[in-house]
Amino acid sequence: MSLLRVAAKSLLVLLASAPLIAPSFAEQRAWLYPPPPGITIGNGAPRHALMMQANTQVNPIYLRQVVRYETQERSGTLVVDTRSHFLYFVLGGGRALRYGIGVAKSGFEWRGTHQITNKREWPDWTPPAEMLQRRPELPRHMAGGVDNPLGARAMYIGSTLYRIHGTTEPWSIGQDVSSGCIRMTNADVIDLYDRVKLYTKVVVLS
Repeated sequence: MSLLRVAAKSLLVLLASAPLIAPSFAEQRAWLYPPPPGITIGNGAPRHALMMQANTQVNPIYLRQVVRYETQERSGTLVVDTRSHFLYFVLGGGRALRYGIGVAKSGFEWRGTHQITNKREWPDWTPPAEMLQRRPELPRHMAGGVDNPLGARAMYIGSTLYRIHGTTEPWSIGQDVSSGCIRMTNADVIDLYDRVKLYTKVVVLS
């Protein structure tokens, strides 16, 4: 048998034993570069575009992350540190999920302990009378949606006029900008909204 026939026969045997579909690049990459502990790669599509929204306009220090946080508050409690511009979702065991926030501007600061008494997805916005007196150009009512100042979600704090809500101005995170409400990026407020239950305790520090 000639060398050419031997080579051809060997090639056919090799091809017959090879898998019909080679692993994709993504599959190879997942094996070579597995995700860090606690991160799961999903196969499904995101539920909405905001889940893919990158916080490109937010200072990295205000990006959502798990941090060490010693507190006497029980897990599930929300602690709002207005001076540091952080909201903590207490996890227990000396840890918390920390979010960057925008808080009240000078003259509108407040503090207290309340509960989450209502939750709304894509909430409507009706500016209170006090705000309309200061800014008469504002609409009297605005339906929920991507242009609404309350953003994608709102959690109402006790009997106050204040809310923890999303924003159309992600660059305001880390600033003293509001009339008392707590602002978060839409991506972060969606994440928090799914974790928080009605009557969750909220501690606002000044």
